[in-house]
Amino acid sequence: MANYRRVFLDGYSYYLTIVTYRRNPILIDNLSLLRCAFAYSKECFDYRIDAIVILPDHFHMIITSKRADEYPAIISTIKRYFSQYCDPKHYVHMAQSASRYRRRLKPIWQKRFFEHTIRNEKDFLKKSAICITIRSNMATLSILNIGLIAHFRNICRVRPTHAGCFLLL
Repeated sequence: MANYRRVFLDGYSYYLTIVTYRRNPILIDNLSLLRCAFAYSKECFDYRIDAIVILPDHFHMIITSKRADEYPAIISTIKRYFSQYCDPKHYVHMAQSASRYRRRLKPIWQKRFFEHTIRNEKDFLKKSAICITIRSNMATLSILNIGLIAHFRNICRVRPTHAGCFLLL
């Protein structure tokens, strides 16, 4: 088993990025399943989702857990729940390595995830701004793609939602 260098500080927030296997864009088609995976992990662990943005092939989130050493298990629980109930039609076409096949891994998630320990308010605001910027850009693209022309300030004022992203603050 790998021994990753991770920082575990109780009470701190963590900015996490989780990516699908070979960036397969399956998350938008399975948003309700992903929400159920989050709900299940919240039943198992005591943590708060401060911000989240979901894109077709990955998601970013900021979580705060009372026990710092739990966030890898939180991610594992989300991935496991999603993988268990995901319809095979979303990943059966994905080729995978022999070692992944031997370990009976489904080609849904990349093995690792990116994490960043948020150490102060400035860092928290910076990482939150990343989630907000992604959400705003996706909302702008969504509106422009359906033929509506709107100024960015109007988009921010109305705060439209995009099918692929949502933000909890």
